[in-house]
Amino acid sequence: MGLMNCNQKIVIVYASVTGNTQAVAEILTERFRTVGFLPDVCEINHFDVNELKRYDIVVIGTYTWGSGEVPAEIQELFEAFEKLERPELVTAVFGTGDSFFSEFCGAVNRFRDMLYVHTNLAATLKIELMPQETDLVRCQKFVEAVARRLVDTDKMRKRKAT
Repeated sequence: MGLMNCNQKIVIVYASVTGNTQAVAEILTERFRTVGFLPDVCEINHFDVNELKRYDIVVIGTYTWGSGEVPAEIQELFEAFEKLERPELVTAVFGTGDSFFSEFCGAVNRFRDMLYVHTNLAATLKIELMPQETDLVRCQKFVEAVARRLVDTDKMRKRKAT
């Protein structure tokens, strides 16, 4: 997918304790830039959920806590999406986890299920612990899926307007 000439606002919001999810956020930021987006990147503690209305695309990054729970620091964001009422908002979720646990990346699953109901979910990405070289292709495909969904959504909006 070549450079997109777009003015869409995108944010990557993430929670990371070990640095693994932050590392994926950094890779995705670079990949989004290569397809023409200039994402805002915010660690969850520096993001106001009231700002969700400003964005065309919201990408969430989370680690998984305990036996598959959404971490406490990102729970407010989860609940904000449940109340947002923007079904056209393009979203995606990624996360890191350890397959040693019974539910690998359970927080990603919970976000995925909720975003599917409340937004225009484009992609999901789960990475085992720290991202490896083999995950770079998966990150690129994730970004391309998000960009493609935005293009498709814009086309559909234009058709409905005519």
